[in-house]
Amino acid sequence: MRGSGGGPGLLAQLRHPPGGRDARIMLLALAVDRTGSGLWAASSVLYLTFVTHLSAQQTGVLLGAAGVAGIVGSPLAGWLAGRLPVRMLLIGCHLLRLVTLGLVLACAGFGALLPVVAVTYLGDRAAKTLEMLFATRVAGERRVAYQALSRSAANAGYGVGAGVAALGLAVGTTDAYRALILGNALSFAVAAALVWRTAEPARGPVPGAPAGPAGGPASGSGRRPGPWRDRGYLRFVLLDIPMNLDDSVLGVGLPLWLVNRTSAPHALVPVFLVLNTVLVVVLQLSVSKRAEGPRRATRALLLYGGLMLVCCVFMALATRGGAWVAAVVLLAAALLVTLAELMRSVSSWELAVLLAPEDARAAYLGVAGMAQSVQKSAGPPLLTGVVMAAGPVGWLVLGAAVAGLAVAQNRICARRLGVGPPRTEAVAH
Repeated sequence: MRGSGGGPGLLAQLRHPPGGRDARIMLLALAVDRTGSGLWAASSVLYLTFVTHLSAQQTGVLLGAAGVAGIVGSPLAGWLAGRLPVRMLLIGCHLLRLVTLGLVLACAGFGALLPVVAVTYLGDRAAKTLEMLFATRVAGERRVAYQALSRSAANAGYGVGAGVAALGLAVGTTDAYRALILGNALSFAVAAALVWRTAEPARGPVPGAPAGPAGGPASGSGRRPGPWRDRGYLRFVLLDIPMNLDDSVLGVGLPLWLVNRTSAPHALVPVFLVLNTVLVVVLQLSVSKRAEGPRRATRALLLYGGLMLVCCVFMALATRGGAWVAAVVLLAAALLVTLAELMRSVSSWELAVLLAPEDARAAYLGVAGMAQSVQKSAGPPLLTGVVMAAGPVGWLVLGAAVAGLAVAQNRICARRLGVGPPRTEAVAH
């Protein structure tokens, strides 16, 4: 592992990432941003409950509505990035969230908090889209390697933030909760200052991207292509929504299934997140090599579908046997869903870039970013209200459905990118 993206190899890559100095600064800004996100994720529900005194129902509605608002952030950021400098837009997103988090500390009621938290989530999704658009421009043909490094940096930052939050939550006072929210706000100020030190990345062609019909409307047709008129790209984005379900399976499905339907020890729940964070930091760079370019990116979809299918089979089997059998099976499921996440996180963005025409890439990637936002809103209720309600059979159906959709996405993308039928590629490989 030392020579393939883990340990010293990862540290060396972080010191000298694709894109040079600006990429290195952006990775640091991203890690700082995600450290604040870790603070928020670990403390927000308790802050809303014990400091602002919202009921469980109000908290659920507030966070759910904010998640819906976040869906708008990706296409809005993409649309603006086609007209304004990405660097200044990203700084604006950081400063916007700095202001809204400050307002969260000043607001006390549900009605006042709802628009403030909603705008915070909108800015959060917009920032993520702008960060990756920055990556596609500054890293060029090595954007997959940069995406892998950004995932490692982001997860490391998130883990640090969650660890700091654990200390604050252990104190459990109102001042401690407020300090955690303030820490998140300050992370945006630091991230904005770091982004200010970078230069606006130049727009340029993406090596390996198809020209003309394969990548979308031809750029020389006289009319600027748009993602909302591109049925093929919209089909890709629609199928990409279930390709993001690994996020909800890890964060919602595994913990609730363990607690409600198995005899595994409850102390195993935080182990899932620790395992996920460590593996993403250590393995993301080496796994990313399996998703570089159109052929590998399309083949990665099949691997993702297979991993999710086996993971769901393990979830169904966890109800059979005693506590230790359930614990081992669920840990195996956590490992599989993490491997699926590693594969999806780079292949999904690589395909989103390759399928987009060059002169409208910002708008296209903004629309592609909606897939993750929609899944974050729809995934948890799908798992709790449909899959888990159906018992072990629900997991088997989910796994088969995701695997089938992965095959469909593979064929659609391979056809649009002109990389040949999957079966021929597999034999050649």
